[in-house]
Amino acid sequence: MKFSKVAVAAAVGAAMIAGSAQAQSVKIGNVVELTGGGATVGNNWKNAVVMAFEEINAAGGILGKTVELTNYDTQTNAQNSRAMVQKALDDGSYVILGPIYSSSTKVNMILTQRAEIPQIVGSEAPFITTSGNPYVFRTSFGAAQSMPKLAAYLKDGVKASSVGVIWVNDDFGKGGRDTVITELKKRGISIAVDLSTEVGQADFASDVIKLKNSGSDAVFAYLHEEESARLLKEIKKQGLRQPIVGETTLMNQKVIDLAGDAANGAKGHVGLSADAPVPAVRAFAKKFEAKYGNKPDHNGIKGYVAAYTVKYVTEKMGKFDSKAFARTLHGLTISPKDEPGILMEVTWDDKGDVDRQSFLVEVVGGKQKIIEVLPKLGN
Repeated sequence: MKFSKVAVAAAVGAAMIAGSAQAQSVKIGNVVELTGGGATVGNNWKNAVVMAFEEINAAGGILGKTVELTNYDTQTNAQNSRAMVQKALDDGSYVILGPIYSSSTKVNMILTQRAEIPQIVGSEAPFITTSGNPYVFRTSFGAAQSMPKLAAYLKDGVKASSVGVIWVNDDFGKGGRDTVITELKKRGISIAVDLSTEVGQADFASDVIKLKNSGSDAVFAYLHEEESARLLKEIKKQGLRQPIVGETTLMNQKVIDLAGDAANGAKGHVGLSADAPVPAVRAFAKKFEAKYGNKPDHNGIKGYVAAYTVKYVTEKMGKFDSKAFARTLHGLTISPKDEPGILMEVTWDDKGDVDRQSFLVEVVGGKQKIIEVLPKLGN
């Protein structure tokens, strides 16, 4: 079991330090993919969380307490993530952040539920918030929120009457696949081919042949980052002509960098993007890049928002109370005018899912280009 403690504690104020040998602190555990296959997305999340709590501590902490953040490495392994969540609970965490991979959240969120400790995750599989767990929340869209927007785009924007679906065979992929197929069928769009792929798959030649021969009007791709890049390269190699449409993962900058010019022309829905036409998001991205030397992906934005959610909810309550935190966050709307660190107005429903503005993007010249801003589902 591997974990590392990151010192993000700053002085609450000179007067407090002078009057106390040790400043009061509140512990927050960040359980995330720091090594293994999910290291890129996990470190984006972790770096943004660290940056957020450094800012929060520099501004006086939360209710006068310094945040003591500990990062725990899941090693992109579901069972290890469970052990790390238990470690974070044993260490006295007030709130737990992460992980990102749905397969890990699936096995560890029962621990936070039993302990009655809120857990804010970056996972997107539908079952996470449909299981009746009142202590789990997202800062990103789950498939149930994103796929209706994507299916509407395939019908109204792409004008597709049939779609070839290719997805990764894990909890993340299954959840997205099931939801998008339901939404496509609601809109009268048929499924020309339904292709399951494996985590870490290297060769997509036969899959692309099946997509080419399917007669579909478009391809919907829902895989992890490295597999998405390999798929795009094979699509370019074989000259597949159908539009390629995906969700946030397909649009990830890591995919764009790995796929090179094969990514150009791919389109998709993203809930969060560093290129969003939102001044607060762009200011965050600029700070992140200045600090870490690379542009944040959507996972970085998710982690940053998670940290500021902890701050806002606690200050709204006026106390540190984990059970009350969960009750307060259900049904809550946070606006940037009330908490600038939230970046964009967001509402949590009674299941812990979020609703906010989102975006349709196209990869142009190796970068995301926002082509349409989509309103909150509740609008």
